Amino acid sequence: MKRRDLLTTGTLVLLLGHQQLARGASIMAVRVWPAPDYSRVTIESDTQLIARQTFVTNPPRLAVDIEGIDLIPTLRELVAKVRSDDPNIAGIRVGQNSPNVVRLVIDLKLPITPQVFTLAPVAAYQHRLVFDLYPVHVADPLAALIAERLKDKGASAPTPSSDPLGELMAQRMNPALKIPIPLSLPNPTTGTHTGTHTGPRDAQAQASPAPQTDRLIIIALDPGHGGEDPGAIGPNGTREKDVVLKLAHLLRDRINATTIKGNPMRAYLTRDADFFVPLHVRVQKARKVQADLFVSLHADAFFTPRPQGASVFALSQGGASSSAARWMAAKENKADLIGGINTQSKDAQVQHALLDMSTTAQINDSLKLGGTLLAEMGRVGKLHKPKVEQASFAVLKAPDIPSVLVEAAFISNPEEEVKLNSEAYQEQLANALMRGIESYFARNPPLARSRST
Repeated sequence: MKRRDLLTTGTLVLLLGHQQLARGASIMAVRVWPAPDYSRVTIESDTQLIARQTFVTNPPRLAVDIEGIDLIPTLRELVAKVRSDDPNIAGIRVGQNSPNVVRLVIDLKLPITPQVFTLAPVAAYQHRLVFDLYPVHVADPLAALIAERLKDKGASAPTPSSDPLGELMAQRMNPALKIPIPLSLPNPTTGTHTGTHTGPRDAQAQASPAPQTDRLIIIALDPGHGGEDPGAIGPNGTREKDVVLKLAHLLRDRINATTIKGNPMRAYLTRDADFFVPLHVRVQKARKVQADLFVSLHADAFFTPRPQGASVFALSQGGASSSAARWMAAKENKADLIGGINTQSKDAQVQHALLDMSTTAQINDSLKLGGTLLAEMGRVGKLHKPKVEQASFAVLKAPDIPSVLVEAAFISNPEEEVKLNSEAYQEQLANALMRGIESYFARNPPLARSRST
């Protein structure tokens, strides 16, 4: 690639790191994490790397000059690590651009917004140079859930007067259409709500009854950790991020096959593959699809192999309900450090500020949900504590969605690690969680959504 090609219109140059060169840096590992949300490329080294990035829009590609290193076989491994089904990266090229400078060129399949940043050593990682590649055009997750529902119904072209879900989808696809939309779903033009369903059930107690319509009951499932963050690791090497993703898939199948009083249910996964999602983005995703419930799935760990049993946690506005709950929240809240987020991102700063808007009503509903889940989980295995615990978990801070964090078992306990790897136990656990969700709605029916007039 010629130098003048990199200096075309739209080029962005960013200098990362300290002003001294990372002479003699050793590359420890390279990794590529593909996902629809974004693709990540990571270069891990024993010292902080300095990189200059140049983004070219046509054809889209990101060129990065890494200073203070020479081309070694480990860097060449990046070429083979790109999968053909990566939604964002078409390929990677590496070469020695000049003495002590390696050029990395990431060819892209579509326009992206790049974020390039460094991460200090943490947990098992040394210094990391990270390239996060975000698609410019992002699909609407709520519209996708609605389209999936319409496909199940066999409704190729629903009329606005007969299908409120179709009405919402039609208006999202063509905002110029003057079609009334369900009261409790967000207005696609303004992002505001058009009705009374803006918070947990206690806040809706005085709302006028509305005639029921076919509406989606959306459950946000949040498989913890992922990508750069493996979560806890069992004595035999089982990774928490893998176990909880399998559990989420099993629970998704059950949710998608269930209706509550004629209303279809749909599961929305905050991650559907092995990639990292920052804590605030998990909350943001659940709110974007207007989830009725949020269930974060984890597998506990402790310093010793003795602790065992499942737990359920809800948010606490005050202190933690126990020292163990406080320790657990502190551990889970470190996921962003291990998974790696760009702390300079304005979106991350704004969203973290919004995480302090939790309400008493949301917490009360979360305790109700947690109680039903804990009761059902106790029927298939041991419980670590007989009641829902509370602490300040960042991932539970959606102000308008009942939210709980489920620790399925102690992955650090050898016996429970075996159970977590058992298909039979995972099926039992998914069934228990499904029964708990149904039990919650049996006692707390979802508020009906009706068309505006």
